[in-house]
Amino acid sequence: MSDSKLPNAASELAGLTAIVTGSSSGIGRAMALELASAGADCLVHGSRNREGAESVAAQIRALGRRADVLLTDLSQAAEQERFAEQAWQWQGKVDIWINNAGADTLTGAAAKRSFEQKLEALWRVDVAATIGLSRFIGAKMKERGQGVILNIGWDQAEQGMAGDSGELFAAAKGAVMAFTRSLSRSLAPEVRVNCLAAGWIKTKWADQASTYWQERAASESLLGRWGTPDDVARAARFLVSPAAAFINGQVIAINGGTK
Repeated sequence: MSDSKLPNAASELAGLTAIVTGSSSGIGRAMALELASAGADCLVHGSRNREGAESVAAQIRALGRRADVLLTDLSQAAEQERFAEQAWQWQGKVDIWINNAGADTLTGAAAKRSFEQKLEALWRVDVAATIGLSRFIGAKMKERGQGVILNIGWDQAEQGMAGDSGELFAAAKGAVMAFTRSLSRSLAPEVRVNCLAAGWIKTKWADQASTYWQERAASESLLGRWGTPDDVARAARFLVSPAAAFINGQVIAINGGTK
């Protein structure tokens, strides 16, 4: 492709409507801003963090894109379809849907919950909500004739990691990754479905992690560092863009390569 045919980086997603769940902070925030910088209008979602969501929406509007905020507790099954319907009606369509929202079982009071309580939280938000929202939105996208869904997995889900957190996230994110592959077959050829399997990413938990985890995260990547929310966001931008039009049903690791 000649340079004259390459899409303008600031407009490759122009005219498209994107929904990023869990976008009031962290990786979701980075993805929403990245898509907006490429021209997409974005609906910002959070569970309770209205201040964070409104801040992200304001930054999106400053880029000249449309933005709004919708708070919903996706751990409640009854709220999932209502949220998806409201999101679709925001602009009468959804072109890009990213299931990023996840239960925090590593920081705050949640870190002290039992294994069973953490598993329930991860199942409700990371797994059941991803499945429910994807099926609802995917059906509408397929009927419309176009759309892209992107899910978030974990790069160690398939080989496993010892310990409670490893068992929990392998079970939850492994389910999301397997679901992604099957959904891509259900929705093709109108809708593409892929998954980003994020590795050690510098999020809220990472900022307070012990020296052991700081060193382990850097040592397990061939690039010798933590990943950043922006690393994930840039990969997401590519996968939902026209440049990735022939990539479907894939789980792509974002981890700098593993040793």
